[in-house]
Amino acid sequence: MVNWLVQLDELLRGERVRGEYLLKGRIDLSLRVFVPIAVVLGAIYGFFMGWYALFGWRHGSLEQALATTVKLPALYLLTLGVTFPSLYVFNALVGCRMTFPATIRVLVGAIVVNLAVAASLGPILAFFTLSTTSYAFMVLLNVALLGIAGFVSVGFLLRALRALARSRAYEEAAREVSGAGESAATPPPIPDATPPLSRYAGDPEDPAQAAARARAAAMSAAARRTHESASRREGTANFILTIWVIIYMLVGSQMGWILRPFIGDPSSPFTWLRPREGSFFLAVWNALHHFLGW
Repeated sequence: MVNWLVQLDELLRGERVRGEYLLKGRIDLSLRVFVPIAVVLGAIYGFFMGWYALFGWRHGSLEQALATTVKLPALYLLTLGVTFPSLYVFNALVGCRMTFPATIRVLVGAIVVNLAVAASLGPILAFFTLSTTSYAFMVLLNVALLGIAGFVSVGFLLRALRALARSRAYEEAAREVSGAGESAATPPPIPDATPPLSRYAGDPEDPAQAAARARAAAMSAAARRTHESASRREGTANFILTIWVIIYMLVGSQMGWILRPFIGDPSSPFTWLRPREGSFFLAVWNALHHFLGW
């Protein structure tokens, strides 16, 4: 357990997502350790979410509290299963060259960060649970807290993928312009008949100085072309990864709607799953209307 906490701390500090590992297409993250960590962290937040069923209802529902503790980590693991193939394809499109295992590891890492932030917000959720009995308020509060945790994890994921995409972009751009840069940087041969007087350091016509200036100009031009090409590639990669993040958030939101109820409506009997109707966004809109008295 202590070793798990140490590895979790290293992940949160970014030590498990190092540049040298990403450049090699892999990540220093063990699924045997971090998948159980994700389950435990999800269960911790689910436990605090289940407090409303225990203390917010007129008659406490232990079944709903237990169901919430189980379904919260299941929500994120099922979202991982649905979105993982698309992330692997999107990584291939942006040239990240991450292997199949490395892709699932970085996604598991993002989910662990998500649930770690959510678990840290659990006591705040418990405080508000004991302070109010408003079902609409608790729905909106959970959406807000999980949304905050989600944005933090998405930022973690994007930083890792964009760093890898940026490195690959500069690598490929440099390789494309290296041939032209090397040929332009090759100094011309120095004639044997060069007058001795023209060889001293201050002579502007010195062939060695002219060759050095030509080499510097060629290197500067090559660096500029590399930067421009890499910037275009990086912009394309960021656009594609942003599209994937939007898909990931939509899938996660709708997955939560499919697995509802999590909090438990006091006016409805306990059930593991509700009929498939409506949508997550419509439910949040209705809860907002009810909370504001519209």
